[in-house]
Order: sequence, then structure tokens, then C-alpha cells
Amino acid sequence: MSAFLSVFSVFLSVFAGMVTGLADLLQPLFHAGAAAAAIVLFTVCVRIAIHPLSRASARGQKARTKLAPQIAELRKKHGKNPERLQKALVELHAKEKISPLSGCLPSLLQMPAFFLMYHLFSNRTIGGRQNELLGHSLFAAPLGGRWTDALAHGGMFGAAGLVYVALFAIVAGVATFTFRRTRIQMAAMPAMPAGPDGQQVPGMGAMTKMMPLLSFATLFTVGVVPLAAALYVVTSTAWTAAERYFLYRDMYRDMAAAKAERTKAERTRTENARAENAKAVRTKAQPGRVKAGRGAGQGRGPGYEQGLAE
Repeated sequence: MSAFLSVFSVFLSVFAGMVTGLADLLQPLFHAGAAAAAIVLFTVCVRIAIHPLSRASARGQKARTKLAPQIAELRKKHGKNPERLQKALVELHAKEKISPLSGCLPSLLQMPAFFLMYHLFSNRTIGGRQNELLGHSLFAAPLGGRWTDALAHGGMFGAAGLVYVALFAIVAGVATFTFRRTRIQMAAMPAMPAGPDGQQVPGMGAMTKMMPLLSFATLFTVGVVPLAAALYVVTSTAWTAAERYFLYRDMYRDMAAAKAERTKAERTRTENARAENAKAVRTKAQPGRVKAGRGAGQGRGPGYEQGLAE
């Protein structure tokens, strides 16, 4: 355990040196906010470094969306045999050269950076020395402080509180955008039956409803972590939203087109059903008029027509 703490302390010292160096470079431009700008720049560098993985994740997601009908069929076919289902899913992904875990890699690789940022601005000493980064701030809010500290010194609309209000507003806007896009994506995905009875996987409906709401969890994170870590989260979240918009724009366009086609088909079915109902009503009314016409003409035999002719 002591060896791990020693290694972690070394990493933390190196990380502190990187942030301090960036802050020194940005000092002429941002002055007192140089450390905050350094955190934002560091976050952008991290996201640029893992962008190739994000692109690969996007390709995998698009491929998995196309495979969804085949996966649903496999679940229906092997729903009662989990081992056979798992083997079939592995074979399908291997055949299409798709990794089911590719979408998790960008998020997983960001965790160490967030973890280091959190601890960097949570410790008063680093490597036995005073943590000078705690003396930096974003406007009136210390980078090592939390939202509760801002509320205790000036309230929500105090000098420090307004910094958090701005961050919450940015996160809420990004989360709303992500929420809407996720709902579109989840609605476009076909249902995944569990077995031959066609029933959905237990809990799938609840998960489908909850998935879009996860984007708002960032609000809670920003409210409890140090401001420096909150800056990392806000910057990374905004980057993710913009990145997903550009990487998945063709997929969302296809989803919108498919939805329009389904709406058009549904409208056509409704109009056809109304036409069939109207035709059925007319057909029911026809026999009465036919009978009446036949009854009126039954007494008119050949003699009657001959008399008229004379």
C-alpha cells in the first residue's frame, strides 16, 4: 500500500508540474485566471489525444445500430439458452469486426485525468510541499473550493456563487442537448425481445427511460467536487456533446429519415383503414336498395311491357 501511495505521489507531483507550467505560459493572457485556463487547455489536450478512440467508438456504435435487428432475432431464438445466446452474440460481433466494449474506452481513459485533477486540488501538500495551485481562483471562486463553500461565503448569487451558477447553466444546456439526442437514438433502436414469446428483456423499458436522464448527473458532480475538477467535467462534457454531434450527425439524419418514413407509412395505413371502413358502411347499405328495386319490378312481366308498346 505504501508503495502505491509513493507512486501515486510521484504522478501527482508530475501532474502538478504540468498544470503549473501551463498556467505560467497562459499568465500573460489570462492573468489571475491562468490556472483555470490551464485546466481547460489540459482537458482539451486529453480529449484530442483520445479523439481517435472516439471516432472508432462512433463507427462501432453505427455498426451496432445496424446489427440491432439481427441481435433481436438472436435474443428471440436463444432467449431460453443464455450460453448459446452469448456465444452467438460473440460470433456475430467477431464476424462484423465490432467490439462491444469500444464505446466505453473514451470514458475509461478519461478517469485517470479526472482522478488526478480531483486529488490535485483536494490536497494541501504535494510531495511534502505546499500545494501552490490552491491559491489560484476563477474570478472570486478558489479552484480548490466547492459549491458549499461558495454558498457559505456570499450565497448563490455572491461573487463565488455566480461562478457556479454559470457552470450549472452551461452543464444544464449541454445536458438538455444530450438528453434530446439520446432520446432520439433510443427511440430509433428496435426492441430487444428476450425469447420466443416476444417479451422484452426485464428492466429494458426502465433502462430505456433512464438512459437519457443520465446526462443530468453531471450537475451533481459539479456541485460536490472541487472547482478545478468541475472545470474539467464541464469542459469534457461540452466537448463530448459537440464531438458526438459531428461524429453521429449522419446517423441522426438517417434516424430522422426513418422516422419520417414510419410516420408516412402510419398515415397511409390510417387513411386506408378509414377508406375500408367507409366502404364497409356503404356495402351494408347497398342490399336494401337492391331488394327495393327488385320488388318494384317483379310485377312487370312481358305482358306489361307489351301493353306499353301498344
